Amino acid sequence: MKKWVVRFASLLVFNIVVLLVVGWLTPARVGWAALWAGIVLTALVIWIKPLVEKWFRSMAAKSANQRTKAGEKLVEFLLAFAVAFLVWIVTVVFTGVSIGGGIFGAFWGWVIPPVILLIGWAIYGAIDDKVETHAGTLYDKATGSKAAGTDAAAPPIPSPEASAARRELNDGLTDEQRRMLDELGKG
Repeated sequence: MKKWVVRFASLLVFNIVVLLVVGWLTPARVGWAALWAGIVLTALVIWIKPLVEKWFRSMAAKSANQRTKAGEKLVEFLLAFAVAFLVWIVTVVFTGVSIGGGIFGAFWGWVIPPVILLIGWAIYGAIDDKVETHAGTLYDKATGSKAAGTDAAAPPIPSPEASAARRELNDGLTDEQRRMLDELGKG
């Protein structure tokens, strides 16, 4: 339970920031709807996006042997963009986010936000372990519970004797024998 709460909360905060960036850089109007849109977007990213990606990838895999490496990279990008576009459509439909007016405003309000979502997902993918660890620590402080297994999970620092014994097990040589062989090799 803690894992899902921490993951949802950390991704929610990140998605709200991404939505505010979308509202700032595009004709899409996010405003105060960012909180509800962040909740919808986070739920979509956690539970629906993996299913849609799997479905799209299975369809694309049927013709993978007919594409070059560049073609495969293009298909991967188009699949990721299609998923981001679908997530953006659902977010707009079910929240108070509105797309800018006019022909060009509407076009850029539909095309640029999925690209910003893709960039945001790439950034979050690069930092998610650190963010979720920090959020887990905050969760433990807020609930008054101790982090599960922090002391037991940390490996003990090996003593010099233990390190030497481990090296000896690997190649059967003591440190002194290893040093003597190194000196013979230099001479």
